[in-house]
Amino acid sequence: MAIEEGKAAPAFTLPDADGGKVSLKDLKGRDVVVYFYPKDDTPGCTKEACGFRDLWQQLHAIGVAVLGVSPDDGASHRRFATKYKLPFTLLSDPDKTMMTKYGAWGEKMMYGRKTTGVIRSTVWIGPDGKIRKHWKKVAKAETHPEQVLAAIRGA
Repeated sequence: MAIEEGKAAPAFTLPDADGGKVSLKDLKGRDVVVYFYPKDDTPGCTKEACGFRDLWQQLHAIGVAVLGVSPDDGASHRRFATKYKLPFTLLSDPDKTMMTKYGAWGEKMMYGRKTTGVIRSTVWIGPDGKIRKHWKKVAKAETHPEQVLAAIRGA
């Protein structure tokens, strides 16, 4: 299922690092940034997470909720968040259901070979529950959070 800018974001409910449930409907009325990443504590994923961390005060000040989603479990998320002092929520999608709905799981190129896995991507969902922007393939993990903040501020 492909997602489209201007259309309603697919509903989801996933566990956070502590086993609590987070649903899109719980965030209605807020801008929500959902970024999909392959694995906790790997170089590109760490740079991206730390980028969102470093912009957290600015994002939080304008009411943006940030959610990181990967297949990793809660224990891995807790270690990752603690190690890098991540102030936002990390969600576990071990069966890739949400990632599939959001176009973040599938065929990709890795080191010149086709493989199936997590496609580093981001979705900005507006307060009305509609997709404002979809970054289908994030090329530079370290600068991507700045692009997201710029897009939200420019809206």
